[in-house]
Amino acid sequence: MDNLLRKNQGITLIELLVALVISGVVVGAVYRTFIGQQKTFTVQEQVVDMQQNVRAGIGRMMREIRMAGFGNVAMVLPGVTVNGKTFNNVVNPNVPAAGAVTILSGMGSATITAVPASNQITVSSLTDSQGNTLFDKGNKKYVSIGGVESYTITDIIGNTLTLSGNLTYSHPVGTPVFGIRAISFQVGSVNGIQTLLRDENTGAGWQPLLDNIENLQFTYLDLNGNPTANPPDIRIVRVTLRATTNTSDPDYKTDGGYRKREIASNVHLKNMGLEL
Repeated sequence: MDNLLRKNQGITLIELLVALVISGVVVGAVYRTFIGQQKTFTVQEQVVDMQQNVRAGIGRMMREIRMAGFGNVAMVLPGVTVNGKTFNNVVNPNVPAAGAVTILSGMGSATITAVPASNQITVSSLTDSQGNTLFDKGNKKYVSIGGVESYTITDIIGNTLTLSGNLTYSHPVGTPVFGIRAISFQVGSVNGIQTLLRDENTGAGWQPLLDNIENLQFTYLDLNGNPTANPPDIRIVRVTLRATTNTSDPDYKTDGGYRKREIASNVHLKNMGLEL
């Protein structure tokens, strides 16, 4: 009987308190582990996003800078004027501002649809597939035919472009016709955030490419890899881009809690020095 009564007594208050304390310790440890893992995941996600973005940004710049001079752009130099700005070289360091760069290159294309006259070509379209203007007599008046000779458009009637000079080469139907563009890159503030900016110099202004950019530097080298300040001698552009995470980590005691990544790459200008 005594044994049966003892079995029905249940647990004591002390036993309950001990169980609660142990459970609290276990739950606290699990919660701390979860919070730590969640924070580590968030930090890693930010770092991965930052690295992917900086690679995408520098990749875009490299592709366009590498094409500097394509289309025998030198034929319309010096004095390419776009949207009120004048560019005298294929590569224009510190233009339009200190730390920026502007390159000239043939981009976007239509095709010749009829046998050209001495100073006229008829193209398949004046716009691209998105409806963007390829050729006009204003900000897009410079044109490269077949990527080998360039002129200024002096008149447009229908799809026929009148050029500033007589064609040097015989271009068959189907030859691509490129618009010559002035593309600029620099870092500037957008809503208080340092941002990599790109401008096609056609009136649309600077467009953001990548946020949270701490620094952008261009170094200009000649054919032998030596620094040069003479634009016609530039054969390599070294691009250095440093990005930061978009939020700080209080536990990261360096650089104000912002993790950073820097990428540097040499861009070889394949079309420089090849003027015909």
